Amino acid sequence: MGKMSFSVLWRKWIKECVCTATTSVLVNGSPTEEFPFERGLRQGDPLSPFLFLLAAKGLNVLMEAVVVRNLFTGYSIGEQDPVSVSHLQFADDTLLLGVKSWANVSALRAVLVLFEAMSGLKINFNKSILVGVNIPDSWLGEAESALGCEVGKIPFLYLRLPIGGHPRRLVFWEPVVARLKNRLSRWKSLFLSFGGRLVLLKSVLTSLPVYALSLFKAPSSIISL
Repeated sequence: MGKMSFSVLWRKWIKECVCTATTSVLVNGSPTEEFPFERGLRQGDPLSPFLFLLAAKGLNVLMEAVVVRNLFTGYSIGEQDPVSVSHLQFADDTLLLGVKSWANVSALRAVLVLFEAMSGLKINFNKSILVGVNIPDSWLGEAESALGCEVGKIPFLYLRLPIGGHPRRLVFWEPVVARLKNRLSRWKSLFLSFGGRLVLLKSVLTSLPVYALSLFKAPSSIISL
């Protein structure tokens, strides 16, 4: 944070918030004595996403550095005045894009290892996938072993939206429909009146597909569901 020109006083406040946090647990309904956290940030802490964005900025800087030094080649978009895109970040979701080359694989692996060492964060490779477009499966298999993640297929989910699929096909909307069905199945165990169920439908269920519908036009068969 010092490199980002945050003042000493502000950094001191943040350190106090992180290092002085304590908690207690309930044992037979009674709270125990408070004890300090090994890690200061708690799940749901409003300070947590803000600090994570500062840490994720380091990955952005590293990716820009390898692109400038021609160690990583991003994906070019557009025919006239093409724009090279190497990475997209939104909160804790990151999408890395590049051409097929072993130089890209080596640079990407080095960036991820260096980011872990510098930030103290651990990249969850179990939730990471490698997706290729018109790339042989044999090459993807070797790249999978080098990066330590699984090979995915198109369409894949990014920010809860299918990427690479056709919005006029039913399979494109399966994740959205699955979320609706999952929410409905959890409500079955709630003893609610007809009015209460109607409120849930209007306030919660109708808002779930709004994000996807704001970007893609759903087929009539999906709307009729």
